[in-house]
Amino acid sequence: MEEVQRISVAQAHQMQTTQQARLVDIRDIQAFTVAHPVDAYHLTNQTIAEFMDSVEFEDPILVLCYHGISSVGAAQYLLNQGFEQVFSVDGGFEAWQRQKLPIEAHE
Repeated sequence: MEEVQRISVAQAHQMQTTQQARLVDIRDIQAFTVAHPVDAYHLTNQTIAEFMDSVEFEDPILVLCYHGISSVGAAQYLLNQGFEQVFSVDGGFEAWQRQKLPIEAHE
C-alpha cells in the first residue's frame, strides 16, 4: 500500500498556486463556514462522489484538517480510491492560519 506523503502548509500553498493542486478541507461544516483556505473544497461524506467526478486521478490532492492528524487517514482513503498524488498537510488549518496563508473568512 502506498504511503501518504506529508507536506508543510507552505509546500501545500505553493503546490496549490503552481501546480493547480486541489486543496480539500475535511473539517466540519461549522469550522469550514467560519474560515477556510482560499479555493478549498469542503470534502465530506456527502460531497466525496461529486469531488471524485470533478477531479482527474492524476491531479495532486492536498488534504487539510484541524491539526494535520485526521488528514492522514482521509489522504490514505483517497489513495486507496485510485488518486495518484495525495498529500496530508502537516499542522492543518491551525498552521495555515499561523503562516498567514490566504483564507476566506465569514463573520
